[in-house]
Amino acid sequence: MSEDNPHSSNGSSKGWLDKFVQTFTGEPQNREQLVEVITDAEQREVINPGTREMIEGVLDVADMKVREIMIPRAQMVTININETVEEFLPVLLDSAHSRFPIISEDKDHIEGILLAKDLLEYAFCVDRQVVLKDILRPAVIVPESKRVDVLLKEFRQKRYHMAIVVDEYGGVSGLVTIEDILEEIVGEIEDEHDDDESNNDDIRPLNKNTYTVRALTEVDDFNEFFNSNFDEEEADTIGGIVLNAFGHMPERDEEITINGFEFKITNADKRRLIQLKVTRPRDELSEQDETP
Repeated sequence: MSEDNPHSSNGSSKGWLDKFVQTFTGEPQNREQLVEVITDAEQREVINPGTREMIEGVLDVADMKVREIMIPRAQMVTININETVEEFLPVLLDSAHSRFPIISEDKDHIEGILLAKDLLEYAFCVDRQVVLKDILRPAVIVPESKRVDVLLKEFRQKRYHMAIVVDEYGGVSGLVTIEDILEEIVGEIEDEHDDDESNNDDIRPLNKNTYTVRALTEVDDFNEFFNSNFDEEEADTIGGIVLNAFGHMPERDEEITINGFEFKITNADKRRLIQLKVTRPRDELSEQDETP
């Protein structure tokens, strides 16, 4: 009996491994062919769906720039260097973040990074006054165009977890953390501060008329918050509603008006919408202004 039975499980595994090895040792292959190999491996149950998604996440990260995954400037939670503990502590506790950019005049003037843990030594010393400038860590600055995989390597090698992102003119356009990169590879990372029952982080006001909204916000939650009537049969999330209206994968800063609501894409990658800026309909704003 031949040992090269193509129908045996060993033969199946060997065939996939041969393809994978050829990808790197044979003639140069393109990304699409590599994805085919990975998909074939999943179908043959050589790898599970989670592994396949992670491998594809790594491939996607290799093509990404920091601008595609950063937290936009408008969503940065910052602390002014002149604030007292009493003034900034509510912000620190409400956000549940562990690192905060410290600014002076505005978000273009980053003085450093505050680690929440650096405040612990002051917790039980009532006689010691917290002076922010004395406990700041240096801020790491990276350009929007920096490759995400390169930044991840730097995060690991230099052991820092946050970087401030600047545009070509030196203005601050956002920030990025090591968690943002890892989520592109393994999916959303939830911690003890995440609450599946709460949508406080899904919809946040920028001013009385405009809001930042996660694209994954469910349509019924969006409707309840804005008293709107988007069709829950059309899509599960508000990002799906927006995507259907565009008819294509929109890029950052593209805008569209649906049912009077103005939607602007503030964060998106090649596969999905991430964050939206939403402005209420003008007639609804007028009614609110007239309400005593």
